Formats: sequence, structure tokens, C-alpha cells
Amino acid sequence: MRSDEPGAEHEKMAELGARRLAQRAMERIQPRPVVVDRYLSEGRVAVIGGPEAERLTASFRKPLRPMVIRRKETPDGAGADPLRITGHIGNFTIHSGKRDSSDYRQSRADLVLDLSATPLIEAPVPPPGYLWCPADEEAVVEAEKRLRSLVGTFEKPRYLQLDPDLCAHRRNGRQACTRCLDACPADAILSGAESVEVDHDLCQGGGACATVCPSGALQYQWPTVEDALKQVKILLETYRREGGGESTLVIHQEKVPLPSLPGHLFFPVEELASRGMEFWLGALAYGAGRVVLLRDDLPPSVATSLQREVSTCRTILDALGYPPEAVQIVDWGRLPVEGPAMPKIAPAGHAPQGLKRQLFFMALDHLHREADRPRPMAMLEAGAPFGSASIDPRRCTFCQACVGACPGRALQGASETLEIRFVEANCLQCGMCTRTCPENAIAITPRLLFDREKRAKPRTLHAEEPFHCIRCGEPFASRAVVTRMVHALQGHWMFQDERALERLKLCESCRIADVLQDEAMLERVSGIRTDS
Repeated sequence: MRSDEPGAEHEKMAELGARRLAQRAMERIQPRPVVVDRYLSEGRVAVIGGPEAERLTASFRKPLRPMVIRRKETPDGAGADPLRITGHIGNFTIHSGKRDSSDYRQSRADLVLDLSATPLIEAPVPPPGYLWCPADEEAVVEAEKRLRSLVGTFEKPRYLQLDPDLCAHRRNGRQACTRCLDACPADAILSGAESVEVDHDLCQGGGACATVCPSGALQYQWPTVEDALKQVKILLETYRREGGGESTLVIHQEKVPLPSLPGHLFFPVEELASRGMEFWLGALAYGAGRVVLLRDDLPPSVATSLQREVSTCRTILDALGYPPEAVQIVDWGRLPVEGPAMPKIAPAGHAPQGLKRQLFFMALDHLHREADRPRPMAMLEAGAPFGSASIDPRRCTFCQACVGACPGRALQGASETLEIRFVEANCLQCGMCTRTCPENAIAITPRLLFDREKRAKPRTLHAEEPFHCIRCGEPFASRAVVTRMVHALQGHWMFQDERALERLKLCESCRIADVLQDEAMLERVSGIRTDS
């Protein structure tokens, strides 16, 4: 027994050395710089509350300069007078009274201390510089300490980058995807005319919006997922090269104190929800045995979004034949993590390159190639960002509204034929097509095809024989649409004679020319105008 102890101790030290070298190698990979926003807070504090607000803040000293904004409250704690707060640290505006009334006023401040019975700003993550606390002395003393720490010049990275062209939120006045709006706990994502908009001053880098964005229109920048995967690739490669065995990648928020655990490699992030499936599957493709998200306090909307992503990821792993437990969320007390891990596979050699969906499919394709007995596809829950579409041929009129509205270019028209094609790899399952189609002819189904060629190859959803103009021979509509139109209008008073009915079988140019040549038609139109 004793003779084994030196060998075991040597293995333990070698593994510890491998972990240290891997962490150092990862830290040498510096992410690309991002835009930094600066804020100046000079200590002007708007104190909102009832009669006790002035007494409770009378002891505030420089650099804090409180100004009390009295607010009448009803017995149930609601405000009897309208009052609204906008802005952020260094630039708050307190709006009191109705905007179109004579008692409307605006007050400006660097910071806000809200002593109302209930917070005036209800976002789970309020703007930097806004504090709410009960109107009692002990709570106000603690609030003063926090307010003092918010005086000075501050810098904040611009966490998000938005590409409106990729956004699936709105097209042609129709709203579809709201995933980021639902996930953001800071009310920093706004609904715009054609896409969402980001209020960078309110954004505090939670990252759930970018994680749930199906198209990659919202990209997390601190660091980008591409840079983060480069760090993970180096981390895992170095650990293996230096003699490390099976590894568990623990993703944690930077403020969390970390233990030293054999086989556990730690990856710090600004916010836990800032990394999604493309990152987790990428880490598994690069050789991690498990990916573990170390749970922290998360706003409810963020926790729900993150759990949904993990659930989808585990469904995909299960369909590939890998243990779903290879990706999981755990509490601090469950470290070290044990249980099922990935089988030994050849680590991916490709460099991470591209945006969210490209990175996801690169990782997926490698894991699929290495899988022993994968299923053809994974059937996913509603709301997943991958899937199929189908068209009811009895309803479709080839108006191609769906093609023009599709933000991912999954639906494509063919100019030379009456055909609507579909590229499954591009489908975001945003529902824009189903909301746009005037005939309710489209249905979508969440799923993920594993065969790369089938996923990327255009397939025909609906095709029909074109109807050719009976005068010039130009194709201008489908035969089914013209047949239905003739059948529907043959009893209408405007189409009682044969020539008028035949006009429906003409293209637009020939139809106009025929109307101008039809004296009876012109007389009827002239009579209608005279009678009217």
C-alpha cells in the first residue's frame, strides 16, 4: 500500500501541473477589444419618497448632494401622482405630472434613491445608479454607502453588437421573434420598426439575449463566442498535451471563489448566460468530457432562458448518442462533478470561425462524425431555433410573401419556375412565415437534421405548373390560381360576357390592352362613373 503512495502523489502533482499550464495558456489568448462607454456621476442624488425622505437623507454629506422629490402615496402604497424615471448613472431624468399638463416637471440627477413603498423601476436588473430601499434609517444608511461608491467616472464595455439585417423580430409590420425581449432582465432590448434595438446604457451584460437569439443578430462582445472558443481550444489542448486525462469544463462567473479539483478546468465569464449551445457543443467537440454551468443568482427570465437552452442541448446530445448529462447546470455544493461524461472522441482540429450558427454547425458536424449510432434527427421543443417548414398546396397561391419576409433566407423563390424552396439549415423557427402568409398555408416544426448535406440542400416545398397568357404566352400565375379565379368570378356581373371572363387568362400587359380595346367595357365603366 505504501509503495503505491509515491506514484499516486506523483500523478496528482502532474495533473495539477497540467491544469496550471492549461489555465496559463488560455489566459495568454487575449480577446479583441470592444467599445467602452464612459459615465460621469458627480453625486447629485434624486431622493424620491414621502415626508420622511428629507429627514432620512439629511445626514448625507459631500460628494452626495440629495434633492428630495416628494411623492404622495395612497394607503395601498401606490403613487397618487404620476412619476416616471428614465436614464442611467450620470444622466437620470425624473418626470413628474402628466406630460401634457401644466404641472409637468423634469428633474435631472446622477443617481436615484427610491424610498417609495414599491420600486418605481420594476426591472429585475435596474439601471446602474438606481437604488430602491425601504424608508427606514438602517436601510438608508446602507444605501448611502452604495451611493458613495457610485460617484466618479466609470467605464462599461459595450457588451452587445446588433446586426439588424439578421434580426427576426419584425418584417413588414408583422412581429415574430421576441426571444431577446423576453430574456432581458434590464429592459435594455426595445422593439423597433424592423428589428429590435439595444439601449447600451441600460445593458449590463447579462448575455441571455445573445444566447437565445436564433440568428446571431445579437452578438455578445466581451468576449465574442469565437474568441471564447479559441481560449477553450487552447485550454483543452494544453491540458491533454501536458498529461491531463478526462476534463470537466466549469463555466463560472468571475466573482465566484474556485476550488482546486482534479480534472476540473475553470472558464470565467462576465455572466453565466452569455454562453449558449454553440459554445457548449464547441467545448465538447474540442475534447471536454463535460460542460458544467456553475449556478449563480440569476434573474427569473435569465434562469428560464438558460434552462431552456440547456434542455435543447441535452436533447441534441441524446439524439447523437451521447450522454445528455455531458452538459448540465450545477450548484456549488455539487462540485466535483461525477457521473456520465462524453466517450473518448478525436478532438476537433478546426479553428473556431464565424458567427453563432456557423460555430454551432461546425461543432455539431464534428460530434456527428464521431458518434457511433446517431439518430437521423433530434425532435425539439417549440421555440428551438432549428426546424422544418411545410406548405399546404391547396392553400398556397404563390404570392411569395413568405419568401420576402423570411429573415434567414430559409424560404426561397425560383424566378424561372413557380416553386418555393426551403433550406433547413437557415430556418430560425421564428414564425415570420406563418404570420405573413395570407392563406395560412405554412406550418413549421422544430427539429434538427444531423446530415449536413440534407440540412444545407434546397428542397422544393411546393411547385405548380405555370399558366401562360392566352395571348402572348408569358407565364404570369399558377394554373391552379387562374382556375380558381375564373371559377369564383364567373357569376359576377362584371364577368357576364365571355370576353371579360377570358380576360382573367391574360397577363397584366395584355389585360390592360384588351380593356382599352373593349368598347362595351369602357361604356359600362363610363356609365358607372356618370351614375356615381
